[in-house]
Amino acid sequence: MKTIENSHPSLTRLFATLLCVGFLAGCATAPEEGTPERAEYDELNDPIEPVNRAIFSFNQLADDVLIRPLAVGYRTVMPSMIRRGVRNVLSNLRAPVTLANDLLQFKPERALVTGGRFLLNTTIGVGGLFDVATDWGIEGHREDFGQTLAVWGYPEGPYLMLPLLGPSNPRDTTGLVVDSFMDPWGYFIPGDYALVRPIVRALDERERVLDPLDEIERASLDFYATLRSLYRQRRADEIRDGRPSPVIPIPSITIEDFEDDSERITLVN
Repeated sequence: MKTIENSHPSLTRLFATLLCVGFLAGCATAPEEGTPERAEYDELNDPIEPVNRAIFSFNQLADDVLIRPLAVGYRTVMPSMIRRGVRNVLSNLRAPVTLANDLLQFKPERALVTGGRFLLNTTIGVGGLFDVATDWGIEGHREDFGQTLAVWGYPEGPYLMLPLLGPSNPRDTTGLVVDSFMDPWGYFIPGDYALVRPIVRALDERERVLDPLDEIERASLDFYATLRSLYRQRRADEIRDGRPSPVIPIPSITIEDFEDDSERITLVN
């Protein structure tokens, strides 16, 4: 009989990562209260920055040596039409998780949109290969349990850099674990093939941000700090469902400025 662990091989690693990071965060020493250093420390909300930067360096090395070359090769070998079809299928497979979080956030209208898109794309769109729902004016969106926790009022916690998974925080890392349990496909895919989908998804997502990430890195004095800021801006926008912030924001460059794809981006670095 297939166990949950076999269905979701990444869960153990995610739990271990969260526990280890929580331990490290508890060991971090904050600057003295009332000092300028403490004010900057609180604003950045990155209490284990040295550890995060070390993980970030590892992620960059893995990206330079393996992930980015694979993404470049994928773009070179696969025509854009095929890449788009792969992306459509991956997005369609993600619909049940988005639907569950729509409902948990008490957003019935968005849930109807998600369910309708899944039905149309799975049937008329040949298993999601073609995004007919968008062609018919039914725009998609993504929700995850990290966003659900934010809607419920849970704070994000300190900034985290996860190995290979990239920028996160305790709330979003918890969301990753819960979403993996919500994903119905993991319970039906045999253990030997369970890693195929996340690997293809990571390859697709890295290919999508090849140009914007290169441009951001070239323009950044501190690539780590820039991605930290971009991650927080993007997550805040997703939690608000794209609605304007109640506070007038300072003009800034985001990844979305470099691309026209509305799907959520997972940063590898």
